[in-house]
Amino acid sequence: MPVIKYVQADGRAFEVDVPLGSSVMQGAVDNLIDGIAAECGGACSCATCEVHVDEAWMKIVGEACDIESDMLSASSGLRSNRRLSCQIEITPELDGLVVAIPAL
Repeated sequence: MPVIKYVQADGRAFEVDVPLGSSVMQGAVDNLIDGIAAECGGACSCATCEVHVDEAWMKIVGEACDIESDMLSASSGLRSNRRLSCQIEITPELDGLVVAIPAL
């Protein structure tokens, strides 16, 4: 299983195994990672699972689709590496992915 590193706003980091085909959001929820509310359960309709993808990983993770971009535009911040963690599917290439969880 790929290992995903979640970095909290206070600097605490958690590395967890996340099953292939799951999502970065589901990995956080399953492992009780604070800061990922996931109110819509992964339906790309609430933006409560926003993360900032480490810049070194952006080419692998890719850009947000139009629907995701619309959801992100409703939240604060203008960072180009913002993604909804529910929309990042876990693949073997994401082993070692680092995402930061913004402060609430």
